[in-house]
Amino acid sequence: MPMKCQFTLTVAEGKRLIAKAVAVMPEVRKALKEGMILLKGGTTVSAVSEELCGQALRISGRITPRGTVACGPTLTSPHSLLLRMGVAEPADGRLAEIGRSMGPSDVCVCGANIIDAQGNAALMAGRELCGEPGTVIPVLPAEGVFCIVAAGLEKLSPVPIGEACRQAGRKASVWSMGMAVGLVPVPGQIITELEALSILGFQRRWLIGRGGLAEAAGASTFIIEAEEPAIREFLALLRLIKGAEDSGAENSLSECLNCSPNREWHLACAHGGQNKI
Repeated sequence: MPMKCQFTLTVAEGKRLIAKAVAVMPEVRKALKEGMILLKGGTTVSAVSEELCGQALRISGRITPRGTVACGPTLTSPHSLLLRMGVAEPADGRLAEIGRSMGPSDVCVCGANIIDAQGNAALMAGRELCGEPGTVIPVLPAEGVFCIVAAGLEKLSPVPIGEACRQAGRKASVWSMGMAVGLVPVPGQIITELEALSILGFQRRWLIGRGGLAEAAGASTFIIEAEEPAIREFLALLRLIKGAEDSGAENSLSECLNCSPNREWHLACAHGGQNKI
């Protein structure tokens, strides 16, 4: 007899659920054995990378209470990673070359900073002309690459992506908490916690609450309905996820505190004295 189960996931726990679902998608399993999987760094995609090959990725830009900031000065881990038939190799500085060799048997997994209800997604761009990932990843579908956008429900916005992209811009703001950013649309199948639950076998699932206090700020509360064996199996998975923290190479988790001379692209940053007012 079907029964219901209610549970709450913090933002970090939601990312782990998404990662576990992405890792079992048929397209991903096939590419892991026979093709290529390109992973573009971010905390959610880093969790995917840990699921697939056990390696966390370097976290570059991030949003903290200080605004849109970058990582600290230590940068030794790969930000983008390529899995070629399951074997990991660094992809930074080679994305255009890798993109040219990818096709319908391959997969790209990217995150997003904002998603909308129409299934659109975009990434923040703090570097000129979107940096290396922003110039390659958005055009991979033109080569037939299956693209996945792994993004939690905390990224869902009532503002359509097109409108957000028109209003944002690296050179549009004269003052910014951290570096001013633009938005780059990223195509692909968006996987939130709701899609993750469906992939994991729970077609009857509902989001019943958002937000919370302290560590649960931005959390999501769900209900799933299934037979008891499936519920028990999910509870075992839930125990593995609960208490999870953000994924990322440890040397990249600290944020930049001031704009150093080699970060002149941090436009309008109030922390680095680059604001125009």
